[in-house]
Amino acid sequence: DKTVVNIEHVQIEQGETVGLVGNNGAGKTTFFRMLLDLIRPSEGEILSKGENVMQSDNWKNYTASFLDEGFLIDYLTPEEYFIFIGGLHDLSVADVSAYLTQYGEFFNGEILNSGKYIRDFSKGNQVKVGIAAALMQKPEILILDEPFANLDPTTQIRLKNLLKAQSGSMTTFISSHDLNHVTDVCNRIILVEKGIVIKDFKTDENTLKELESYFSA
Repeated sequence: DKTVVNIEHVQIEQGETVGLVGNNGAGKTTFFRMLLDLIRPSEGEILSKGENVMQSDNWKNYTASFLDEGFLIDYLTPEEYFIFIGGLHDLSVADVSAYLTQYGEFFNGEILNSGKYIRDFSKGNQVKVGIAAALMQKPEILILDEPFANLDPTTQIRLKNLLKAQSGSMTTFISSHDLNHVTDVCNRIILVEKGIVIKDFKTDENTLKELESYFSA
């Protein structure tokens, strides 16, 4: 059997924004799915606030994620989906409506009141719905897999600003192939190849060049 992720030990501090980078097949998405107990490791354990995610559901109360469009209920309209997610977190329809007003720019007039089902949106607009729904939960931990991949440049910048505004109050995991975005948003980078951590370091003014040098070697 092939080992996809082989991480001996990684500890994430509360409030960190962690960027996971690596080539295709590095194990980034698998790692995220293990954090969410969607895939179980054959050895080892994942602890969230000291609790094993395989043995307790408490982490689900403070963890939100968007890995891909499979996380959405695509036969709903965005409004129906937001109300459904809000209801799971004791938010009224009025609460949800008030929350969504802050996403006018991020949605760029393309999401709400469109009369369309989520499945009929572009991948980029589905990403917007997924991220906004995750943030609506006011999570302590947020996990996003390739959030910039299908967004236009303007929305990428708006998303970075949203994530920066949450920095310090929320522990965030972001995977990305875009080194510019991930080094701009994250204060810590974990570089993985073939499931193994190659580098784990705080970001500074030299981080982007270091990563570009590594991947161009």
